[in-house]
Amino acid sequence: MAVWKKSPEGTQESTLIPMFARAGMVEVPKDRLNDHEMLPQTAYQIVMDEVMLDGNARFNLATFVTTYMDDEADRLYAATFDKNMIDKDEYPQTAEIEARCVRMLADLWHAPHASETVGTSTTGSSEGCMLAGLAMKRRWQQARRRAGLDTERPNIVMGGNVQVVWEKFANYWEVEPRYVPLEGEVFHLTADHLLEYVDENTIGVVAVLGSTMDGSYEPVQEICEVLDAYEASSGVSVPVHVDAASGGFIAPFVQPDLIWDFRLPRVVSIQSSGHKFGLVYPGVGWVLWREAEFLPEDLVFHVNYLGGDMPTFALNFSRPGAQVVLQYYRFLRLGKDGFRLVQQVCQDVAVHISRVLDAMPEFQVITDGTELPVVCFALNKSVTKYDVYDVSRKLRERGWLVPAYTMPPNREDLAVLRVVVRNGFSHDMAELFLRDLRTAIDWLDNLESPMPHEGQPSSFHH
Repeated sequence: MAVWKKSPEGTQESTLIPMFARAGMVEVPKDRLNDHEMLPQTAYQIVMDEVMLDGNARFNLATFVTTYMDDEADRLYAATFDKNMIDKDEYPQTAEIEARCVRMLADLWHAPHASETVGTSTTGSSEGCMLAGLAMKRRWQQARRRAGLDTERPNIVMGGNVQVVWEKFANYWEVEPRYVPLEGEVFHLTADHLLEYVDENTIGVVAVLGSTMDGSYEPVQEICEVLDAYEASSGVSVPVHVDAASGGFIAPFVQPDLIWDFRLPRVVSIQSSGHKFGLVYPGVGWVLWREAEFLPEDLVFHVNYLGGDMPTFALNFSRPGAQVVLQYYRFLRLGKDGFRLVQQVCQDVAVHISRVLDAMPEFQVITDGTELPVVCFALNKSVTKYDVYDVSRKLRERGWLVPAYTMPPNREDLAVLRVVVRNGFSHDMAELFLRDLRTAIDWLDNLESPMPHEGQPSSFHH
């Protein structure tokens, strides 16, 4: 618990006193290092008491990030958390495991020469996006210089729904972001107006396989076909990067006939999050290029690897190797059939939730879980006593974290709730959630007057 005491100078200082009395118990300052050491059990209890306030991660329906792994994975994590992924000389087998994972993903995503595919693990999809965008920019610059053209005004084209990392990329690497605005009931990039934003200075188009806004897939094949026609008429070749942060580990298993990956020649790179539907604890992502030519050699650093050559391309230097080991464990443990079963169960749960919501007069279902296992829904216009933020707050009383937020520009009039179904969110938990949602709605419906509001901060989480 927190207490206030007078410091020697007479000012108040916030300290923590553990609940459980034991020998060596001391007061602990919150905002500076303690003067003395303490028993490890005491330090553990202080920290544990605090993080308990975060609640149950399994009830977090906002995040796409994995919150559950099995006991064997937990033991493997504990045995390998000290490995540094960048120390390939010191941990050569972990480096080999990383390379195996890249080849497995290359095969899964239909790379033309999977066994020779260039790729790397990352700390997550955000780093993967940065690396892929940087590679597209460098290739565009090199091609322009060879043609004797200027390289001063690069731009990148994407839908208004992209994750904030792409805004960061454009800002950090000085690329003009061109956002194709949303229209009507479509909340992601389509091929319809794409060419209005593309020109000779476009380093690439970002197509998202699984929007964080609503879980929908962008039509990657149609986007590529439009760019094929554009190249035929203009001579300008615009590559496509697929941001498959979530869909890269869903589509191959539950929508295997969907063409979105390296089967499309215009797709030059793909990134995905191992710690999302790759079913690994936070801290790992993957980015792959269809062939070595699409990753400029001058971006790659070479280190000696047991007398051989180990190319590296990353924004981070030291980073954890344990999650890479866990990804390999997941690949071995589940295989294609296991991944298919896990992801199909997630989708089945999401579709069940969407059907129940669709039958409730208070809600309008935006996406029904048939692409990503994500359900996005809004309140019907007839509901005036409360809004989605009130529903979100009421659900939090029961421990459920359900984000409420407005859609991107041009549809900011639409506020929604979103449920992400991940591994570990069972049919039974879905029934508990729906029960608590019904209870929350009944309570809000029975209010004598509308809920007072002082402005609605977004509770949207990626």
